[in-house]
Amino acid sequence: MSSKSLPYSKRDVHYDNAKFRHRPFFKVITQTLQTSNVKNHCMSCSTGKFLLLLMIFGVAYLMLTHTSPTTDGLVKSSKNGTEHIKSGGIRFGNIFRKPPRLPPQLPPDEKGSRGNIGVDHRKLNSDPKWIARQQNVKKAFIHAWSGYKKYAMGYDELMPVSKQGVDGLGGLGATIVDALDTAMIMGADEVVSEAGLWIETHLSNKINQTGQVNLFETTIRVLGGLLSAYHLSSVENGMDPTHKGPKPVVYLETAKNLADRLLTGFTSSPTAIPFGDIVLRDPSAHPAPDGLSSTSEVSTLQLEFNYLSSVSGDPKYTVESMKVLEHIKTLPKVEGLIPIFISPSTGEFAGENIRLGSRGDSYYEYLLKIWLQKNRESNFTYLRDMYEEAMKGVRHRLVQKSIPNGLVFVGELPFGANSSFSSKMDHLVCFLPGTLALGATKGLTKEEAMKNNMLNFEDLENLKLAEDLAKTCFEMYSVTSTGLAPEIAYFHTKEFSEGGLDGGNKSSEYMNDIIIKPADRHNLLRPETVESLFFLYRITEDPKYREWGWQIFEAFEKYTRVDTGGYSSLDDVTSVPPHKRDKMETFFLGETLKYLYLLFGDSSVIPLDKFVFNTEAHPIPIEGTAKMG
Repeated sequence: MSSKSLPYSKRDVHYDNAKFRHRPFFKVITQTLQTSNVKNHCMSCSTGKFLLLLMIFGVAYLMLTHTSPTTDGLVKSSKNGTEHIKSGGIRFGNIFRKPPRLPPQLPPDEKGSRGNIGVDHRKLNSDPKWIARQQNVKKAFIHAWSGYKKYAMGYDELMPVSKQGVDGLGGLGATIVDALDTAMIMGADEVVSEAGLWIETHLSNKINQTGQVNLFETTIRVLGGLLSAYHLSSVENGMDPTHKGPKPVVYLETAKNLADRLLTGFTSSPTAIPFGDIVLRDPSAHPAPDGLSSTSEVSTLQLEFNYLSSVSGDPKYTVESMKVLEHIKTLPKVEGLIPIFISPSTGEFAGENIRLGSRGDSYYEYLLKIWLQKNRESNFTYLRDMYEEAMKGVRHRLVQKSIPNGLVFVGELPFGANSSFSSKMDHLVCFLPGTLALGATKGLTKEEAMKNNMLNFEDLENLKLAEDLAKTCFEMYSVTSTGLAPEIAYFHTKEFSEGGLDGGNKSSEYMNDIIIKPADRHNLLRPETVESLFFLYRITEDPKYREWGWQIFEAFEKYTRVDTGGYSSLDDVTSVPPHKRDKMETFFLGETLKYLYLLFGDSSVIPLDKFVFNTEAHPIPIEGTAKMG
């Protein structure tokens, strides 16, 4: 990988094994006799001597016949996180207690064949094949940027086929800000200089003059991108002092200017739920035309506002944004699952549609990530509890298997908990495998977490579901003629089936499991599957996730690349050659290519125990682990 990549090193987790070593039995007895009053009182009479001998042999018998269920410590779940119970000695209260249930051991076929245990990090991270593939992703990023710079600089997005720019996100140069931290991570200095100069020269003026923007999209793409760039470019945060672009304070001051205007969405609302449409130049805010906000949108702002409070020293950003989740905590739910619409006017949910696709997805993601961002502080355990309850609800109510081949998928309840189940699954749902894996190990590798007995049964269940869902998300790509996934898929079940709507790849084992309707066959260059492959590779160390990511990258290169610069979304992934849709979404540079680059690179870059990624893939430091500005 590039020598200019970020210098952060992955924090090792060490345990002092001396704390858990057993002392020899007779050493225990000897020390007891030397240091306690037993010797003084019991040795004074023959009865005392007899009782002492009886006690010694009784304890010896119990210790020899009682087998400890573990030698390294037990794990249980508690309200405040994972609790370790040392087993270095025997307590009388535990001798007669039933052994606790332990997390199941990996079956023999998983211990070596799947690459999960005993992986040599040095070999994985220095393999010339993956170094070369990572550089191919960097070249793709440069190609995407070159098209944007040539035809659309300053616009939100590039239309690569017609070679022009378009403002679909408020006109704040969203591609520039979204792509900046990707360029920093890749060591693409020229892009960092060009993007940074544009931000320094133009962005504040655009913020002051812009009309209506969406609170959610502007927060995750522009505010998140500025804050990540601020952190990564700060000398005190470990970057090369010769970094390109403006001084870090430029990014921070621009972020504060933007956030102060976005706060109007919170302060204008009569409830804790913010209005979704903001007029930046006034600034003012108002609800959407139907009066409702997406649940995911109002609950996917807090990582960014929390970090801004941390680096600016002004708590108002955290105070306003966290009111949303504190309020949602009080609302009725269905096993932790919530409808996808909420009213800023009443503060209540609207409708009964429950799904983890559009308008629902990142609510669940941020419950976990905000708790991690806050370094698992006790004041925020309610977020972890809400996340865990919701994941139980997902497993109980939304997870099914397809027929004939049993792909695990997450469906929907479009008319509420008591309505019929829909086997529809958005590509957006493919964020979930990565989030489940992160929630299970808290950013450690599976090997580290299991070695130290940090995984309980629920963690292991979620990790298994993560791997099963990642397989399904990958097969949504493999089943099509282009090797690229549709925006939406349906799954063949006993209750639902439609013939003649396969993905076009007749050699796919899952051709009859996945149904792709004509209106859903487009591909927007989305990142969710490669995002989950990145998280699962980091956590399980299974090389198959890299191979799957490479196959997806090759398909993007083959069918979405535009020779004159940029990449284009597609109209129909089931036909070859596919017609280009003439749009390069900002998240292709901000997320898709970033996750692919990190997937193929060294795991010490942006380590998962020091950073959380916002829902637009902008890395935000975890409080107390990475230096904070």
